[in-house]
Amino acid sequence: MVFFDICAVISLRWVAAAAHAGPGSMVLWIIAAAAFFLPSAVVIARLSQQFPEGGGLYAWTKRAFGDRHAFICGWLYFISTILYFPSLLLAGIGMTTYALGGERLADQRTFVLPVTLLVLWAMFTANFFGLRVAKWIGILGGSSTFVIGALLTVVCVAAYYRFPTPGPLFAWPTPNLDTVNFWSQIAFAFVGLELVSLVSGEVRNPRRDLPRAAFISGIISVLFYIAVTASLLAVLRPQEINPMTGLAQAAVVGAHHLRTPGLALVFGLLMGFALLGQVDTWIAGNTRVPYVVGVDNYLPAAFKRTHPRWGTPYVSLLVQAVLATAFLLMAQLGETVRAAYQIMVDMMIVATFIPFLYIFGAGFRFTNRIAAIFGLTVTLIAIVLSAVPPPGIASVATFETKVLGGSALVTVAGLLLFQRYKIKAAL
Repeated sequence: MVFFDICAVISLRWVAAAAHAGPGSMVLWIIAAAAFFLPSAVVIARLSQQFPEGGGLYAWTKRAFGDRHAFICGWLYFISTILYFPSLLLAGIGMTTYALGGERLADQRTFVLPVTLLVLWAMFTANFFGLRVAKWIGILGGSSTFVIGALLTVVCVAAYYRFPTPGPLFAWPTPNLDTVNFWSQIAFAFVGLELVSLVSGEVRNPRRDLPRAAFISGIISVLFYIAVTASLLAVLRPQEINPMTGLAQAAVVGAHHLRTPGLALVFGLLMGFALLGQVDTWIAGNTRVPYVVGVDNYLPAAFKRTHPRWGTPYVSLLVQAVLATAFLLMAQLGETVRAAYQIMVDMMIVATFIPFLYIFGAGFRFTNRIAAIFGLTVTLIAIVLSAVPPPGIASVATFETKVLGGSALVTVAGLLLFQRYKIKAAL
C-alpha cells in the first residue's frame, strides 16, 4: 500500500513545475502539505475506515449527497484520470528522452506523440491481467522514484558546491502571471491518496492498512518534493527550467558538472521506470470507478463485466484507453507539445478538484470538519488558479475554451448520461 500510495502521489513532473515557479515554491510545498495534503489524508483515512467498501470517493459521495452527485463525482474523476494518463506520459517521455540524449526529440510532436500512444496502450494491456501482474510495475516504479530522488539530490548538491547557481534557493512566493498557474499544480501534486480507496475491496485489511500507508507515504512525499525541488534550483535558474523536462535538465547539468555523463543515462532509465509505475497505478485505480457506477446501473451494463479469468473490468479499461487517446490527439491540435501538455494539465486539475469538493464535503459531514474546511478552501483556490493562462499559449481565448469549455462540456455530458440511465432504470 505504501508503494501504491507513493506511485499515486509522487510525480516527478510537478517538481519541474515548482522549480520553474522559483524558490518561492519551497514555501508553497509546505503550505500545500499542511493545508491540503494533511487534511485530505485525515479525511480520506477516516472515510476509508468508516466506509471500507470498494468505490472510495463514489461510495462516500453517494452516502453524503445521493446518487446524482455520486455519479458526477465519479464521472469527473474518471475523466480527469483519463486526461492524467497522456499528460503524464508526455512529460515522462519528454524527460526520459532528454536524459538519454535526445534534447531535440523531447519537444518534437512527431516523436513524442507516437511513443506516448504506444506506452499508453501497453500499460492498459498490462492492467488487463489485474493487480497480480500490474502491481509489479508499480513496485518497480515506486522503487525507481526513491532512487531518482536520492541520487538527484546527491548529484545536484555536489554540482552546486563546484558551480554555485546565482540566486536564492528559498524565498517567499511572489504571484505573477508567469507562475501563478503553476501554484495549482503544487496542490495537485499531493492528490493520489484517494486512489487506493478505489481498490479497497482488494485490500486484505483496509481499516488498518489504508491509514498506516497514507501516513508513511505522506511523510515521504513531502520530503521528496522539497528536497528534489531544491536540487533543481541548485543547478538551474527558474527561467531555464522547462515545466515538462526540468528534472532531466537538472540530471544532465549535474552529471556534466561532475564529469560523469553516464549518470544522465542512468537517470533516463530510472525516469522511464518511474513513469511506467505511476501510469500503471492510476490505471489500476481508475478502472474501478466506472465499474462501481455500472453496478449501480448508471452506465451501460457492459461496464459491469469482468474478465472470467483475470477478474478485471476489461470494458472499462478499453473505454479509458480509447478516450485517453482521443483527448491526447485533440489537445495537440494547433499547439506545441508543451502547450498541449499545459492544457491537459489544467483541464485535469479542474476535473479532479471538483470530486475533491465532494470528498471534503463528505468529510465535513462524516469525519473531521476542520480538516474538511481547510481542504475545501485550498481546492477552490486551485480551481481558480488553473484557469489563469500560463506563458507560451498560442491563444488565450483558445486556452480558456479548451480548459473551461472542455470542463463544462464533460460535466454536462455526465449529467445527461446520468439522467438517461436513471430514467431507464426506473422503467
